[in-house]
Parts: sequence; structure tokens; C-alpha cells
Amino acid sequence: MDTTGLDHAMALDRADPLRGFRDRFARPDPDLVYLDGNSLGRPPLAALEAVERVATREWAGELIRGWDHWLDAPTRIGDQLAPLIGAETGEVAITDSTTVNLYRLASAALDARPDRRAIAISRSEFPTDRYVVEGLAAARGLALRWLDEDEVEGVSVEAVERAVDADVALVVLSHVNYRSAAIADLPGITDSARAAGAYVLWDLSHSGGAVPVDVAAHGVELAVGCTYKYLNGGPGAPAYLYVARDLQDRLRPPIQGWFAQAAQFEMGPRFEPRSGIGGWLVGTPGMLGLAAAESGIALSAEAGIERIRAKGMVLTGYAVALLDAWLAPLGCTLGSPRDPARRGNHVSVLHPDARRLTAELIGRGVIPDFRAPNSIRLGLSPLITSFVDVHRGLAALRDLLAG
Repeated sequence: MDTTGLDHAMALDRADPLRGFRDRFARPDPDLVYLDGNSLGRPPLAALEAVERVATREWAGELIRGWDHWLDAPTRIGDQLAPLIGAETGEVAITDSTTVNLYRLASAALDARPDRRAIAISRSEFPTDRYVVEGLAAARGLALRWLDEDEVEGVSVEAVERAVDADVALVVLSHVNYRSAAIADLPGITDSARAAGAYVLWDLSHSGGAVPVDVAAHGVELAVGCTYKYLNGGPGAPAYLYVARDLQDRLRPPIQGWFAQAAQFEMGPRFEPRSGIGGWLVGTPGMLGLAAAESGIALSAEAGIERIRAKGMVLTGYAVALLDAWLAPLGCTLGSPRDPARRGNHVSVLHPDARRLTAELIGRGVIPDFRAPNSIRLGLSPLITSFVDVHRGLAALRDLLAG
């Protein structure tokens, strides 16, 4: 069989054990090829129904009485997300944005290491993570240790070992690199940094709902992530934070909000934090966003992270095979690890004219995204993306290049 033919893609779809999940998402334009689920997932039908229910029945009908069952939503939904990253019950809260959560956990970690004068971070780290770290370093008079890295393969354990010593308080890294999709050696890096006495704060934004993380098994203490990519929580959906149980009451949150107050409605004169993960909340949560996020998280939990990962590896492997067959002869190269075990759920296609090509693909009804200077990212969300989608998307790119 011709493995580059459409018939092969259709056969792969028929054999896909997750194919039924595709019909549980809103797809108003069935002809659109959507390859950007790593930036914004499609809306689950259940999420649209949940937002309508909370708005029209709960908010409109219950008004302030809705807080009788809304108050625990950040921690209740956090418990639903926990198994997807290998956390335990009571270790995850859905709250605020990834940037705010990263700032809060990084600040708390730095406060706990006041005698250390440096923060380590990769130069290819997602911009908001770098900006937060640079701001914290400037405000506290700390040095930045830039981690060496391979453009495609990412940061190695050896690079961390070279950079992290007794003066480094905190290491900030993404588990899956947002450009190349390289998966960092989370257990090895965590062990190396902790052996030097540093905290490690992991950004799981491209991992949650896509790649197993197993934070508890690997000794991860601090992590953040978003819910609007592979978890399909909607644009600007609330993010999550993970704090290992033994650190929850030892680290001090830098923002003391009333949702973290032990006796919240007594309105007391002093801040007395709740114990556990609830002590890491801040202000009143947005219930419409939480309702949508809960539906997306529930779909991923139902599918199971192991099945999601299994399809993701096959899906990205199929994209790499088409890139080799069709696009490499036309000037494209692979900007992601070739080993599927080291690659997340997006594939980076490198071409000098990537910006123009991305715009023209969108004009043809194929939606990837562009990352400067030369990367076309194909985000292949296992619950949503079909093998026929991948075939059609890369065929469109091939035709553009050949034309």
C-alpha cells in the first residue's frame, strides 16, 4: 500500500480507537483542516452546553445562591485534572492564568531560598516564562543562568548540571518545548536540580492532555499549565497550578487573597491561610471559564492520557513520514525530534518562507501556526485531529511549494 495515499490515511482513521471523540467537538465547517490544537483546542459540545447552563440557569436563576456549589470549583476540577499529570487528589487547583501562576510559584520558591542569587532558564523558553523570570531577577537583584540547548532536541540533563550550582535557587523549564515539541528529561532534570538544592518549576502547557508527566512519581514539586490547548477549555480558560503536598503549607504564596483565607466569610482582620492546595487560591474564580474547562478536562480524562499519547505518537509520526516524502524534496526540514518518544504532539516544519506559507495555507482552509523565524507548527490534537486532516494539510503545503 502507498503509505502517502489518502486511502492509507482513511484506513488509519478507521483503526483509531479514539475516533469517536472527534464527533464530540463543535465543527461548524467540516471542510476546515484545523492543525492548531496546540494553541487553542476546538470547543467540546459539552463545554458549550455547560457555559449556557451556568449562564442561563445558574447565574440567571440562582444568582448569588450559585456560590453554594461554585465555591469549591477550582479545587474540585483540579482533582479531575490531577490524574492527567500524575498528581494526587488535593495537589492541583484550576485558577488564574499560566503567567500569574508561574509568577506566584516562582516567587514562593525564591523566597524559600533567600541565600541563593540566581535563576536558571532556557533561552528558548516560552516568552511569558522568560519575561516573568527576567522581571523577578531584576526586582530581586538576581543573576540569570541561561541554559545551553539544542535548537531541536532541547535542554539536556548535562546542560542543567553545568548551570545549576549552590547559588541557583530556581530552574524554570517547559516539559514540551513550544517551538520544536522536544520533550525534556523531566525526571533527570528534576533530580539533578534538586540534588543541587534548587527548586524546579515545570511549565506543562504543551503536556497537559497530551503527554504523560507523572509529577508525583518523578518528585516534581511545582508546576503550572494552561487548559486551552490540548485540554480544550476555551480561549483564555483558567490555568492550573500544582504544588506537591509536602510543600503546600511550607511555601508562602506571595499574593494573599480572600479565597485562600481559612475562615473566608468571617472577614477577619488578619490573613490566616487555608491549609493544602486551597491556600494557593487568590480571588473569585470565573465560573463561565471554569465550566468550559471542566468539560474539556473531563473528555481528556475519559479518553485516558495513555491512549491519547499512543495516538499522538502515531499521528505525529505520520506527519513526519509525509514531510520526508513530500516536503523535504521541496526545501523543508524537520524542526522537531525524529524520535517519537522525544516529541510532543506538534510537528515543526522549517522553511525560510514559513511566514508567507502559513498565511497562504490559512487562505486555503488549512490552519497551522507560524513561529518566528522559520517554523510552521502543526498541532495535532489526538482527540480532534484525524489522519485525513494531516494528509490534507501537508498535501496543501506540498502543492503550495510545488506551485
